[in-house]
Amino acid sequence: MYELSEREAFRAMSLFLDHYYGEAGDDLMTLMADISIEADGGTLDPAAWEDWMDCVRAVKGEVTP
Repeated sequence: MYELSEREAFRAMSLFLDHYYGEAGDDLMTLMADISIEADGGTLDPAAWEDWMDCVRAVKGEVTP
């Protein structure tokens, strides 16, 4: 589990959106569907969660974005 400051969370979000835009374009509705949280706690698109965690790890200095 990670703890993020407000600035780190904002940076992670920026990295995530930049990555998403590079992969899928600017389709906001698809993005919103991909990151929807299901009843079991997972995202509709499990790859979206992995992409998010990669961004969090990058912000924490564990991987290169």
